[in-house]
Amino acid sequence: MRRQLTCAAAGVAAALALAAPAGAADWSAGAFSAGDPFFGDVGMGNGGYDVQHYSLGLDYDPASRILDGKAKITLIPTQDLDQFNLDLRTKKEGDAEGLTVSRVAIGNQKPAWFTDGVQELVISPRPKLHRGRTYTVEVDYRGIPATVVDPDDSFEGWVKNQDGAFVVNEPQGAPGWFPVNDDMNDKATYDFAITVPEGNVALGNGRLLSSVTDGGKTTWRWHEDSPMASYLTTATNGDFDLTIQTGPNGLPIYSAVDSRGDSAATNGFSATQKATIAGHIAAQPGIIQVLTDLFGPYPFSSAGGVWDRGGVGYALESQTKPMYDGTASRGTVVHELAHQWFGDSVTPAVWPDIWLNEGFARFAEWIYTERTGGQSAQTSFNAAYATGPTSSIWTIAPRAIPGPAQLFASTAYTRGGMTLQALRVKIGDAVFFPMLRKWHADNRHGNATTEDFIALAEAESGQQLDHFFDVWLYQPTKPTSW
Repeated sequence: MRRQLTCAAAGVAAALALAAPAGAADWSAGAFSAGDPFFGDVGMGNGGYDVQHYSLGLDYDPASRILDGKAKITLIPTQDLDQFNLDLRTKKEGDAEGLTVSRVAIGNQKPAWFTDGVQELVISPRPKLHRGRTYTVEVDYRGIPATVVDPDDSFEGWVKNQDGAFVVNEPQGAPGWFPVNDDMNDKATYDFAITVPEGNVALGNGRLLSSVTDGGKTTWRWHEDSPMASYLTTATNGDFDLTIQTGPNGLPIYSAVDSRGDSAATNGFSATQKATIAGHIAAQPGIIQVLTDLFGPYPFSSAGGVWDRGGVGYALESQTKPMYDGTASRGTVVHELAHQWFGDSVTPAVWPDIWLNEGFARFAEWIYTERTGGQSAQTSFNAAYATGPTSSIWTIAPRAIPGPAQLFASTAYTRGGMTLQALRVKIGDAVFFPMLRKWHADNRHGNATTEDFIALAEAESGQQLDHFFDVWLYQPTKPTSW
């Protein structure tokens, strides 16, 4: 934390500031939080800089559960910084789990003074950092990563299991295993070098560059060349069978399946379950093609999925490699692949806009079924609309979720998807589907808000849609007219 100046020192500082030449640095500390409406008070994200790239070296031993990490973070200050924060969950006295930082350096191996808090690594660089210049921050750390528990009591982060770790981060798990600006508006590219015991597989985001075995360990190197929000990162590792398919336009599709058998000792997948997963894997190229026809070109240079016994009870749309805890359903696979467009490529600017992720992915399930010979999206809409007025999809509005404990309430999914189908009917297919493609094209690899989507819908349709979006997104009652 910044030290308070004495009155005399403050006077001297003020005089020096007045005497400073034009263009002199105006030193200040970066904000400790990005200010998200749901997570700003717990310090999610930071201000004062823009991360360009993360290079993460991770060495994990499942037997001891110890993670050795080296992070190199390339960033550009957006103000003259005499102090800034990274998000990292460090070990506190008396804790059995958590990470301990041993070194922070900036630039030419210059050490930086640092302290840590609840999840804040506070860095005081000397020399200070000038706005607009590029710096590399290096952080060495070690420990047993603590599993992150969300306000809805779900687990995330580096979730340890028998053979490795299931690594999922939505919304606040990333600081559990690497130092990060955990603000989804600060997207960056990534390199991963993940070292695990020989025989295990480690999955990072993006394309596989190499896997090299030496001294009983294998290092898996992955590169994600598209900007990525930190909550979409992964480093899942364990006993997997890894296959590589070729998808549309030569797209490499990496699929990993827990290779253990289904027994009390291993808790893997049975032969029947593996057959189900094999069917999902075989379907991926076709699913991606259908979604490409609907929403525009696939946004990344690789795709895939990981099927594991993760211990979290949900699937997550990690960028280029969705994570499935269990076999999943075909609809779930469609849902997570649709997120590559809506959620991963086009990411909300704030967490209360989660319907822009989940509603779009739920609608994708419905329209995929329609386009592949199943029931129409309107039939799916009608079934959801038939639910009684006390259902949570009506009593909680998608854009009026009361807090982070309800972030993944069904309203964001089902009523969000219904909003899109109702809009489709209202403005017509000839306007609706080009509008969805434009939504992705205009916001690709960036962030957007509900207000942005409403503005686009009105501009493309030529209709005034205030009432429509109010009853579907903001009112905690079942819409009766729109």
